[in-house]
Amino acid sequence: MRKPAEDAGDALVAARAGNREAMGQALEYCRRYLITVADGQLDADLRSKGGASDLVQDTFLEAQRDFGRFQGSSPEELRAWLRQVLLHNVGAFTRRYRTAEMRAVGREVSLQADGSSFGQDEGLAESALSPSGVAIEHEETLALHRAVERLPEEYRRVVFLRFEDERTFEEIGRLTGQSQRAARHLWTRAMVRLRREMEGQS
Repeated sequence: MRKPAEDAGDALVAARAGNREAMGQALEYCRRYLITVADGQLDADLRSKGGASDLVQDTFLEAQRDFGRFQGSSPEELRAWLRQVLLHNVGAFTRRYRTAEMRAVGREVSLQADGSSFGQDEGLAESALSPSGVAIEHEETLALHRAVERLPEEYRRVVFLRFEDERTFEEIGRLTGQSQRAARHLWTRAMVRLRREMEGQS
């Protein structure tokens, strides 16, 4: 029996020659490695929204589409290329949900101020498909950013690090000279204050 590395190398050679089945095999040799990478990059609170396996599968679809751009010739180079594609996907996934979280803060406050039920958030999502819905969402985003600007400096910083810079609470703790738990508590207080600021705008 040949070693897995040799099998991966043979699959890669055949894939470079245009064999689609061999391309799938070459990618599969990298699956376990990529899942480990994705799992290490995803924040714990995002794993329920999209697992590492989903991100790896998206990465494989992109790799199959763009395989002609891969310039390497070894399994190691293929893993490195796929890792870059995967990290890009993880970053995009994280930004998408962090932005959604920030918008949810504003929508939650607006719904509470109106005395409406949380079920109406579905209506907001649907209205975003229309021009008026886009305008409403734009106004919500502007209001949210104005509210963030009124936060105390330490709250603004933790909001920026968490939502814009995509930092984990462990990283935020190191950057602010606190423990991971203290950083999480600071972020919670910042979210409470942000809701109050949003209420003041309504």
